[in-house]
Amino acid sequence: MAKLTHIDAEGSATMVDVSDKPESERTATAEAMVCMDPDTLDLLVAGGLPKGDVLSVARVAGILGAKKTSELIPLCHPLAITKISIDFERVSSGKLQVLSLCKVIGQTGVEMEALTAVSVAALTIYDMCKAVEREIRIENLMLRSKSGGKSGTWIRS
Repeated sequence: MAKLTHIDAEGSATMVDVSDKPESERTATAEAMVCMDPDTLDLLVAGGLPKGDVLSVARVAGILGAKKTSELIPLCHPLAITKISIDFERVSSGKLQVLSLCKVIGQTGVEMEALTAVSVAALTIYDMCKAVEREIRIENLMLRSKSGGKSGTWIRS
């Protein structure tokens, strides 16, 4: 079993020292599903919601979320992210998939940034749609893949 890297010998939380790790290109992708009534999703896609262009605002919010990850997750390193993309795909009549891709050249990975990006984008969609529907659900937040660093590439099966 792997040991937890954010716990020191005394059992206290600690930020991992990455100063001796070589820089490499690192990427991570994540996703979440926003589930709502099909009529609400129709309005969202058509731009007919009272708060405006939901997907554009959610995209910018997700990008900002990725950039602010180290301020939200206490033991994350601040990263100079080189790319963040947020995409949306309607996967059924009432489900919108939120996807993120984050890249960095650095000494630690961008998994938390990719996960934060989709979380913030999904929460923004909820916020902008809640006046029309309160039963919106955010489901299945997950890391899809990561690459780079000592552990190499991992892809969800």
